[in-house]
Amino acid sequence: MEPEAAWIPWDSRVTYWSMEVGDLFQMPNMIMEPEVWAPANPVECNEIFGRFLQTSIPTSSSSTGGQLVKYPAATQNNLIEKTVAQEFEEAAREFKVAIDLMKMKINRYPPSLRAFDEWYTVPRMVAIGPYHHVRLRDQPKQVEKVKHVAAHHCIRESGHSIEEVYAAITSAAHDGRRLYDKDVMARIGDDDFLTMMFYDACFLVQYMLWCTHGAVEMDASLRSFLDFNRKVLRHDLMLFENQLPWLVVEAVMRFRPVDLADFISDWRDYLQDRKVLQEKPVVLDDSYKPPHLLGLLWFYMVGRSTTKMQTRAKLDSIRVSVSAIELAEIGITLTAAKDTIRGILSAELSLVPLSLDDERASFLFNMAALELCTTSNFLASEDEDSAVCSYLLLLSMLVHREEDVQELRTKHLLQGGAGLINKDALDFFTRLQSLPLRGSCYVRVMVEIEKYKVGRRMRTKVHAFLYKNKRTILTVISIIGVLVSILGTLASLKAHSKL
Repeated sequence: MEPEAAWIPWDSRVTYWSMEVGDLFQMPNMIMEPEVWAPANPVECNEIFGRFLQTSIPTSSSSTGGQLVKYPAATQNNLIEKTVAQEFEEAAREFKVAIDLMKMKINRYPPSLRAFDEWYTVPRMVAIGPYHHVRLRDQPKQVEKVKHVAAHHCIRESGHSIEEVYAAITSAAHDGRRLYDKDVMARIGDDDFLTMMFYDACFLVQYMLWCTHGAVEMDASLRSFLDFNRKVLRHDLMLFENQLPWLVVEAVMRFRPVDLADFISDWRDYLQDRKVLQEKPVVLDDSYKPPHLLGLLWFYMVGRSTTKMQTRAKLDSIRVSVSAIELAEIGITLTAAKDTIRGILSAELSLVPLSLDDERASFLFNMAALELCTTSNFLASEDEDSAVCSYLLLLSMLVHREEDVQELRTKHLLQGGAGLINKDALDFFTRLQSLPLRGSCYVRVMVEIEKYKVGRRMRTKVHAFLYKNKRTILTVISIIGVLVSILGTLASLKAHSKL
């Protein structure tokens, strides 16, 4: 069963759009960090291939006839060639495994996102998994103690023994080890890794229970800690590199079940201030296997469409970005509504509104990182696979000044008064403009904007003239109005004088 679309981060339409995608762009977006074999350094390579090119190499000797026996050069060359070929085959095999696991791995941030500051990438309090465990090791041990407390209550409330739960978690953790970066894992022994997985998984499941109705039966002291630190926990546990393999989390949930539909519902409206009081319940899709907690929320918040929209257009060129002012000049208005209102001289670009504070900005950033590392080619994939990236790019292209951010607030595309101030929001969106990708929805919007301009060239020119000169035109109209009023008054006085 496909999950019902919950929060699709765009609803972008222009008047008379056909909504079809073609092969207009061929844009590979392989942005990831696969663990691949790298050849030896140049000196080692020269030594290997230098030997390979030798004509004859003494390899053994015999007392027969008291003479040294030399094997033919071809034999030695074949041995070296076979060794090199095996190394190449092993490199190709490891690379293929990395690609096959791309959607399930606990990836590192791609280079295109490393320009963002640590607020978006580094946990403040809780390290989950190995990537940030060392970074937080020298900080106060309170949270590590809380993890032990969470494990105690998790096992006690499950009704199972420590040995039984620990065995299930570590069994899953052995399989999950390969999902982390190989270089990081080379520095962590099995015992330390399995212990880490045990405490982290129990803590994470207790947190998920706290987000649901399961919090009622939770230990009061643990619930108090989670209540007090809800803001920082929400930030830390959604960081892209601060995740646990879902198979490890599932191992705990077999003993301590979590109502995932309830948990997802708690997050579904997180990006908007307006809450739906009687929203439809979340329908879980048993066919979807999330890589981790962030992936689970991304899947159900983005949703899935039953139809694939496409764009086919024959255009000589196309803009890759356009400002809000340029859209207004050609008659395309921004709106937070989901339905397109058709007009004679205007069209509409409709975007889902966003309540942007520092937590939500971090959450969007990390969902975008997930899309970048799990989708090899956005244009060849479903729209939903690049939904967050497309949404952020569409918003970022609209803002170049703080006044543009304020305009988004005026159009109700940015909600709430307790979020990022205009300067901070501008800084966030500006850095997103450097993303080396164009999601399929983003590309389709740019295609349709270009089609609108080309197909209604005269109308857009007229609208642009009216928009650019609207103050002058209003002034002239105002003057004409005053003159008409004066002339009307004079005519009235003249008529009265004749009487």
